[in-house]
Formats: sequence, structure tokens, C-alpha cells
Amino acid sequence: MAKTSKVILTKTVGDLGNSGDVVEVKPGYARNFLLPKGLAFAWTKGAASQIESMRRARRAKLMATREDAVAAKAAIEGTVVEIKAKVSESGKLFGSVSLDAIAEALSSKAAVEPRTISVDTIKTPGDYPATVALHPEISASFTVKVTGDK
Repeated sequence: MAKTSKVILTKTVGDLGNSGDVVEVKPGYARNFLLPKGLAFAWTKGAASQIESMRRARRAKLMATREDAVAAKAAIEGTVVEIKAKVSESGKLFGSVSLDAIAEALSSKAAVEPRTISVDTIKTPGDYPATVALHPEISASFTVKVTGDK
């Protein structure tokens, strides 16, 4: 039995790769996850033209979104996003501040995907540095200010 299977990604998949990349994965991962969800298709010798067209489309999309990312970076860079959260008597938050809440607070500046935001786990009120990846080459830094609401 083969130890790896070659697949061509149709969409960007986490740490695996981008659309149009040829990657080798375990057969079960390809058969049970990537292929049924439409994230990849099986590699064949005749798929070279499909790979190149997918890469051209990805490059065109990146160039189109690059200008949007530069504008979003100008709007987000250095700003402070304030989020109110319920706090216990001991000063800790009930739960934590989610990436969805941070993305919602940032929506007045620019629309961002929650999964592109990186910040330490927020369990107490205070200021937390955060970054958001707007484009593979462009990211913006901002501060998340969590205030307590009893």
C-alpha cells in the first residue's frame, strides 16, 4: 500500500498549501477529508495544465487583493479596538474574548477573517497586541483593549 498520495489542492488548506499546489499526503487524509470536501483532486500526469491555470488565477487574485490589503493596513495599523466583556469578582473574564469578537470590532475599519487574526489568549482585562494577515505579504498590527463589565 502506498505511504503517500499525490493530490492537487483546489483551495488553500491550513499549513498544507495553496490552491494549485501539488502535495503528498497520507492516503486516508486525501480519501476521507481532502477529496470529499472538494479541497483537492487526485494528481495525474495530464493535470499539469490545470495546475498552471489554477496558479495563474491565484496570482491574479493576489494582485487584485494586494491593493485592498494595502488600504486595509492603512486603516487598521496602530489602532486600538475596544471590547467589553463580563468580569468576575476576582477580575477574570467569564470565558475569553474570541477571534470572532475581535473581527467584529475591526469591521468598522476593514472586513477581516477571524482566522487571520493572531493574538494571545485573552482571559483578563487589559491591552493585548494583535496582528492580522491581510495578504500573504501584508499584515497589520493593532491593540485589543478589553474592559471589564460587571
